[in-house]
Amino acid sequence: MDYIVSLEKAIEYIEQHLDEELFPEDIAKAGGYSLYHLTHIFTAVIGEPIGSYIQKRRLSNSCKKLLYSNKRIIDIAMESGFGSSEAFSRAFKSAYDVSPSAYRKNNSDLYTGSKKMLDRESLLHLAEGITIRPRIVELDKIFVAGIRGETSTLHNILPELWNSLLEICSQIPASSDARRFGICETDRTEVSISKDGNVTFSEIVGIEVDSFGCLPKGVDVKIIPGGRYAVFTHKGTVATLLKTYDYIWGSWVLFTKEKLDEREDFEIYDKRFLGADNVDSQIDIYIPVK
Repeated sequence: MDYIVSLEKAIEYIEQHLDEELFPEDIAKAGGYSLYHLTHIFTAVIGEPIGSYIQKRRLSNSCKKLLYSNKRIIDIAMESGFGSSEAFSRAFKSAYDVSPSAYRKNNSDLYTGSKKMLDRESLLHLAEGITIRPRIVELDKIFVAGIRGETSTLHNILPELWNSLLEICSQIPASSDARRFGICETDRTEVSISKDGNVTFSEIVGIEVDSFGCLPKGVDVKIIPGGRYAVFTHKGTVATLLKTYDYIWGSWVLFTKEKLDEREDFEIYDKRFLGADNVDSQIDIYIPVK
């Protein structure tokens, strides 16, 4: 996969000159491809054009500067490649739904739109571990019975939740091939990243049931509302699942024409899920859209 090496070199060049004027021809030269070929490879693997990637990385960096520096907004705008604070504010508001000054005032480093630098591991994941263009489906409501808990990226209790679910699965009236669900009950558009990089959210893991009758005591229940969903397929181990979410919430939400809905996103584990450590496992991620 020589093109991954070329993309890595091109992105390294972009990152080294992110606060400077960047020319497509120089990026292509760094990657070792013609501009024509690099443009097509970049869009095919990463899911967006080079210019779009650069702007979103600059906007993401500007978020950190707004929160963790005393720089004036006009200075941050210039460092981010914008000719004026007005142009910067328009682009910022388009991406984050708030102005730079309001973002600074809110003092909340949002997970949504936090576009990270793509390293080699992330590039390989985009090339092989995720469908970068989701399919849109229409679902009826789904009944789920399971266990609820609060977890975070630094203190992940999801394995314990899943183990607890396995212990009580035989007591839940469901078919042997019933789908398993991981449901995020925290609005990701409101989730903040702490200074140490931690993200906390509420999660319910469960199994699909026909109704909530005859459930054992202590089991939590959840109704997933019907509607339209954008479905991404994660391919690989559970350990790399966060990289798929980084793409969805750090990249896809910034350029998709779909409008996010307020329903909760969730994961489905069906017969294609071969185990947490199996590189051939597949997990579908459902993002609610209007």
